[in-house]
Amino acid sequence: MTNDLVSVVIPVYNAEACIADTIRSIKSQTYKNFEIILVDDGSTDDSVNVISEFLCENIRLITGKGGSAAIARNTGIEEAKGRYIAFLDADDLWDPEKLEKQLAFMEKHNAAFSFTGYEFADEYGVSVKKLVQVPLKINYKQALKNTTIFTSTVIFDMDKLSKSLIMMPNVKSEDTATWWKVLKTGITAYGLNEGLTLYRRSRGTLSSNKIEALRRIWNLYRKVEGLSIPYSAVCFCFWAVRAVIRRM
Repeated sequence: MTNDLVSVVIPVYNAEACIADTIRSIKSQTYKNFEIILVDDGSTDDSVNVISEFLCENIRLITGKGGSAAIARNTGIEEAKGRYIAFLDADDLWDPEKLEKQLAFMEKHNAAFSFTGYEFADEYGVSVKKLVQVPLKINYKQALKNTTIFTSTVIFDMDKLSKSLIMMPNVKSEDTATWWKVLKTGITAYGLNEGLTLYRRSRGTLSSNKIEALRRIWNLYRKVEGLSIPYSAVCFCFWAVRAVIRRM
């Protein structure tokens, strides 16, 4: 299996309660050739001080340009040195074998873009034993109807992609917009159907606001992708059904 460097990009905003656990979950990986790029987006809590205790040659803290998670992630992408770029949110956790298994999976399928299944966790990072399964492959048209690609599971192979292609637009649900942008070029995303990430759902987060989620996805269809109202409605219905199923 490859032993190429993985750059893990983490946007940070007021994450003092969980960022130490997130960093430890990377340090505990069985695949050891990684760098961690933490981009602080103007935190007003003790996040920077917590992170400072972990800083070393392969763990860097960068002051972000401010404004959004998209801008923070793009700053991390610009700074990344690895062949692979992986994303992880500041409150999510990785299984110790996540990188090792996913990189082997990418090598097997010659994949430029991969993602994995994941489990929901409570605000303390404890799994609630709800696994979200993912398909082996997903293309652009399929992804419009199935937003199953979760940010903290994604890895890109930068030997096959350009940094400009994976830069995130400064819109709400910038991650989903990015997956669509990449897939629209004809690339297929490959899904490893194992729960290798814990998705921590805290009260008050954007993802927990269901009405806002509905608005965001509709905005992506109409204003970002430029889809017609009828086709947007079709995609929206498929998305809604699958979103409910994921949380059942």
